[in-house]
Amino acid sequence: MDGFGDRLRAGFKSVGCSMMQHVRALAVWTCAALVLVLAGCTTIKETYTDVAKSVTGIFGDSDENLSAEELAWAGMESYDDGKYQEAVDRFQRLKDIYPFSKYAILAELKLADAHYRLEQYEDAIFAYEEFEKLHPRNEAVPYAIYQIGRSHFDRITTPDRDQSSARKALETFQRLIQQHPDSPYARSAAEHVVGCYKSLAGHDFGIGVFYFRSGHFPAALARFRSVIVNYPDVGYHQQAIDFIERTEARIAAAGASGVAAAARSGT
Repeated sequence: MDGFGDRLRAGFKSVGCSMMQHVRALAVWTCAALVLVLAGCTTIKETYTDVAKSVTGIFGDSDENLSAEELAWAGMESYDDGKYQEAVDRFQRLKDIYPFSKYAILAELKLADAHYRLEQYEDAIFAYEEFEKLHPRNEAVPYAIYQIGRSHFDRITTPDRDQSSARKALETFQRLIQQHPDSPYARSAAEHVVGCYKSLAGHDFGIGVFYFRSGHFPAALARFRSVIVNYPDVGYHQQAIDFIERTEARIAAAGASGVAAAARSGT
């Protein structure tokens, strides 16, 4: 109980509460004390949830009067409960109303995380990139770069579709590995690089097969060789080698036919 109360009181001192906030704080602390006494083994999270409900009953269901710390708490609770859109709204509000608060940096990063969880990848990428730009020396920057890569990576569909997401993901993961080689996120990025290579290799291989079947053998040969040269063995290496042999045989046969035809025509 003392730890929970100390945490609340510290928060109130740190933000310079108004009279209304002091009244709100007293209500929160009173409710918390009663819940802890009556519930016995109630967890902190359960206590916080009960307190929030009690305060909502007194002051109404609105974030308008919340302090920066309270918005941070509320946003984290929404995020932890999987209410990501609600978390987006609360973290965005914290950023807008308290841009110079010590909680603003938390809001910037968790706002990006919430967008990512909602599969709003463009918004997530923008938020992560903004975080990196504003806080280039922050210890969370490797994570932000990794999440930019993940946001691109998770948009990859199948090898026969546009590969711009795979290329952007690959570029981002390689940048992370180069700039922060000792980060644990660099190791995870290296694993995703293989996935990017596989998608890009599959794309080139598929185009090569299309050219081969269409009789455009030089173009097909260029694609198959690209798979061998540009991408490690990620599942298409042997298939590309087989098609290179078949394609070269077709080109040779076409050349021989051309020579024979020329001989017959006397040219």
